[in-house]
Amino acid sequence: MAQWQKIQIQRDNGMMAEAQAPVIISASRSTDIPAFYADWFFQRLKVGYSAWTNPFNGVKSFVSYEKCRFIVFWSKNPEPLLEHLDKLKERNIGCYVQYTLNDYEKEGLEKGVPPLEERIETFKRLVDKLGKGRVIWRFDPLILTDQIGLDDLLRKVENIGDRLNGYTEKLVFSYADIGLYKKVKANLEKSHVNYAEWTTNQMEEFAQRLSDLNQKWHYQLATCGEKIDIEQYGIQHNRCIDDNLMIRFAHHDKALMDFLGVEIKTIENSLFGAEPIPDNAIMISETQYALKKKDNRDKGQRQFCGCMVSKDIGEYNTCPHLCEYCYANASKEKAIENYRKHEKNPLGETICS
Repeated sequence: MAQWQKIQIQRDNGMMAEAQAPVIISASRSTDIPAFYADWFFQRLKVGYSAWTNPFNGVKSFVSYEKCRFIVFWSKNPEPLLEHLDKLKERNIGCYVQYTLNDYEKEGLEKGVPPLEERIETFKRLVDKLGKGRVIWRFDPLILTDQIGLDDLLRKVENIGDRLNGYTEKLVFSYADIGLYKKVKANLEKSHVNYAEWTTNQMEEFAQRLSDLNQKWHYQLATCGEKIDIEQYGIQHNRCIDDNLMIRFAHHDKALMDFLGVEIKTIENSLFGAEPIPDNAIMISETQYALKKKDNRDKGQRQFCGCMVSKDIGEYNTCPHLCEYCYANASKEKAIENYRKHEKNPLGETICS
């Protein structure tokens, strides 16, 4: 885990405390902050800090936003973000959105999310606000049940892919691995969802057929945290917290570039022509490119996760979407209980103060 700079903050109660001051914020893998806690987050950003409870040892710690230069949002319903995004521009903080846009309406696996049509419209509104490339489509996870076969999933993906054509550059997906998460398995069985684990052959077939579909879209295709190598179908291993995207969208931010170990180079022309551009260069424009001088990958993530270092400020057991396959809630009852705590103190130090 990154060793962020430590600074002193003054808490809401007037007491002083030590806080870590990350440069990159993830909001959040652990809960849907944009959908349910956007007002809380932007208030805490204004105050300058929030508190976070470690899910493994229960210890409360503090996160300062003084050094924050970039935020990656994760959501299934980021519509509440729209009214707040100008506040990031005012603070010169960059962002992009990992938007999980699935279609499990008929099967009732995501009862807490808005109708699909509304979510597609939100996607387009976000792109209009932020710009193309800053809203990344995720169909995540791909789950097989007695009601959803491989053909069904491909039809669902194709329908959304057709609707988003012109609004996204990338599709990120993962294969549901139920056996890896005991609580997910137990919750699915409790809800009488008859799931099936993916076989390697099924993964390969899906990848090949998705690649065929992509001939009409030309999206970047990528998997999230998957061991299987399906690059022969044009599908890469994704980096959801992606320093390359940050370079693309915030290369003007010197503090961020310094943190990422990035040098911005200008292409110089001379009598002998332009200097050769290194193979590992990240092109910014026709006249500029970037070079990374260090590896920013977060070694504390899962083995096949390509994400770079960031500080996640969410908390488990706080997402009221109540999706049947959710790994972030131990139980629906616990999530609802914590959300009710939040409603009693919606702008407190922690999500469920």
